[in-house]
Amino acid sequence: MNKRELFLTLFNIGHIKKAPGTWGSLFGLIVGIPILYFSPSTLFALSALCSIVAIKEIDIYEKNTGIHDAKYIVIDELIGIWIAMSIAGFSIASIIFSFIFFRLYDIWKPSIIGKVDKYTKGGLGVVGDDALAGFFAGITALIFIILLRHIGLDIFV
Repeated sequence: MNKRELFLTLFNIGHIKKAPGTWGSLFGLIVGIPILYFSPSTLFALSALCSIVAIKEIDIYEKNTGIHDAKYIVIDELIGIWIAMSIAGFSIASIIFSFIFFRLYDIWKPSIIGKVDKYTKGGLGVVGDDALAGFFAGITALIFIILLRHIGLDIFV
């Protein structure tokens, strides 16, 4: 396995047979927590940097293999969860809700997320739908936490 495949599969996590996207998201969550703790803006910047590199590397991979959006490519999950986490902030609740809402949006692909997934080709399509899912997940998690605080359920938020 070459460096490109290690990067795109998050060190072979993408080759886990059951739910590779969930495993990739969980890996991103675990790696992202210490970065988020010190600086949400750094986590967001790293997700942008990873997006640029991932789009290029996925384009090359797809050109070489002829395979679009292979299930074992999970770098896009790391990018999406990092975006969600950087928007929602650092707390136990925000991390949990970021993960839950990101997986929901990534699996269901509502609205523009599904359109990007369906109509945008290459690395931009692979990364784009997850980046949007991360954005909407982060906003949803943030709103959910605000609502929990508003009704007095702020134990973990």
